[in-house]
Amino acid sequence: MSRRVLVLGGRSPVALDHARRFAAQGWQVHVADSIPCRLAASSGAVRACHRIAPPRFDPQGFVRDLTAIIASQRIDLVLPSNEEALYLSAYRPRLPGSVQVAVEDFALMSALHSKWGLVGLARRHGMPVPDSARVPGLAQARAWAVGRAVVLKPEFSRFGVHVRLYPQGIPADAPELPALGPWVVQELLHGSELCSYAVAWRGQLLGLACYAPRHRLGRSASFYFEPVQREDIRQAVAALVQGTGYSGQISFDWIVGADGQARALECNPRATSGLHLFGADAPLPAALAGEALACAPDLSRPRMLAAVMLGAGLPAALRGGRLRAWRQDWARASDVLAQPGDRLPLAGAVADIGSYALLAARQGVGLREASTRDIEWDGEALAGTGA
Repeated sequence: MSRRVLVLGGRSPVALDHARRFAAQGWQVHVADSIPCRLAASSGAVRACHRIAPPRFDPQGFVRDLTAIIASQRIDLVLPSNEEALYLSAYRPRLPGSVQVAVEDFALMSALHSKWGLVGLARRHGMPVPDSARVPGLAQARAWAVGRAVVLKPEFSRFGVHVRLYPQGIPADAPELPALGPWVVQELLHGSELCSYAVAWRGQLLGLACYAPRHRLGRSASFYFEPVQREDIRQAVAALVQGTGYSGQISFDWIVGADGQARALECNPRATSGLHLFGADAPLPAALAGEALACAPDLSRPRMLAAVMLGAGLPAALRGGRLRAWRQDWARASDVLAQPGDRLPLAGAVADIGSYALLAARQGVGLREASTRDIEWDGEALAGTGA
C-alpha cells in the first residue's frame, strides 16, 4: 500500500508543488486548508481535499479536524506549507503518535520566526546578519541608529508589510510606530536580494535551493525565481541547521552587500518558493519523511508564476521600458501552476482569488490579509500549549 501524506495550506503554489512531487513518487496525496484551496485541490495529483478549522481562530477545532483526517485516511505524514507550520508544531503533541509530522519543536520554530530571535540564533551559529536591535518604539530606534541608515520592521510580520526604510536616518518628523508589539531596527544594507529554501533532518542539511527574486510585487512577494549558486549561503544554513539539530523545511531571505557577503534578513521555518527549483524526481518526500536522502535542485532554468508574470510583470515591464528583458525572462522560465497534463490548478488559483476577494469584503480587510490571516502567528500565547 502506498504511503499517504496530508499537505496543509493547499491555497499555495508550494502545496501544489509538494502534492505533485509526492504523487509522482508513489504517495497518495491529501490536501487540507481552512479557506478555499482549489489551486492544489484541482490537481490530478491530489486524491482528496479536506476542510479544517482555522488554526489562528479555532486551534481546538484545528487539532480535532487533523486528528479525524489522520485517522480516517490513515495518514503517514503531515506536511505544512505555510505559516500553519507554527500551529502544527505547537499542537503536535496532541496529534496521534502514529503519524509523522514534518515540523521542528515549537521553541525553535518560534525563535526562527521571530526577526529578533533569528538574530540571536544566527550569531550563535556563525550565520552573518545585519547589526540589529529590538526596540519598543521609535525613540529607542532613533537612539540606537544615531543617524545611520536603518530599516524598521515588526518582530513578527510577513510580505514586507509595515516595513519602514530610512536611507538618510530616522527623520525628526517620522510617525510613531504602530502598536504591533516589539520592533526590530537594523542597519540598512544595499545590495542584491536572494532567497533560499532548504530541507534538513536531525541537523543534517539534505538539500538547498537559492534564487534571486527577479520579478516581484513591489518590495513584497516574488513571482519569478532565478536559480543561483551560493556556497557561502549553503555553508551558513548548514551550520545553523547542525547547531540547532533542525529537522524540516527552513527558508531565509538574504542581502548580498557591497562586500560580497550574504547576510540573513529573516527566516521562515516552512516552505517558500525555492521549493519550485527541485525537480519532480528529487527525493524531497523521502527526506521530509526522515529518510535523510540528499536532494539537489534543478538549476537549468528559472521558474515563474506565469499568470502573475503576465498580469503584473508585463505591465511593470512596459512602464519601465524593460519589455525586451521581460520577453527573454518569459522564454527562459517554466510555469509553476499550469504544467503539461495538469493545467486545472491555474483555473483553481483564479477561483481562489475570487473567494479571497469575497472574504476580504466580508471581513473588511485587504486581499492579502484575507488570504493569510487565519494562519498567521505573531507571537501570541497559544491556548493549551504553555507557549
